[in-house]
Amino acid sequence: MAVVTAPKQDRSRATRQRLLQAAVACLAERGWAGSTVSVVAERAGVSRGAAQHHFPTREDLFTAAVEYVAEERSSALRALPVQNRSAVLEALVDLYTGPLFRAALHLWVAASNEEQLRARVTELEARVGRETHRIAVELLGADESEPGVRETVQGLLDMARGLGLANLLTDDAARRKRVVAQWGRLLHEVLG
Repeated sequence: MAVVTAPKQDRSRATRQRLLQAAVACLAERGWAGSTVSVVAERAGVSRGAAQHHFPTREDLFTAAVEYVAEERSSALRALPVQNRSAVLEALVDLYTGPLFRAALHLWVAASNEEQLRARVTELEARVGRETHRIAVELLGADESEPGVRETVQGLLDMARGLGLANLLTDDAARRKRVVAQWGRLLHEVLG
């Protein structure tokens, strides 16, 4: 019996993974209004019923998708080799300028207007924010017992988010490069 169940569980896991990836892609490309369960199911190559089996509501699907985004962001950060601060800084900024951030942003906007999403997204983003901050401190070799270091790291993450927002409408790579270089100099001064 266990032999029969394993392939079914593998297929179920694969279907769920495809749905989450499709949901992130749809959010990034179409925004909340254009991302329905039917659109995601079609993109994932599964039936709407299969999608609803895994995620009974639209909110379940897209909240899980943003959680998936958060886990991917954290995994990407944790996978960074501890290297020079400039490389870490660039990697942190890259996390906020790609499609995963764009998808999360669309869900944040929807949550600001839809009560049933707000609590779920707020809790998720608080958790992701704490994890990202913790990983950034570790990768930067920052000592938060020193005055101003915690605020500097948080300012870096807030700046990276802002650069991600600026990148939504136009390719902001040239300006972003200058801003990141300046933050690198500031980090060197504050962190030593």
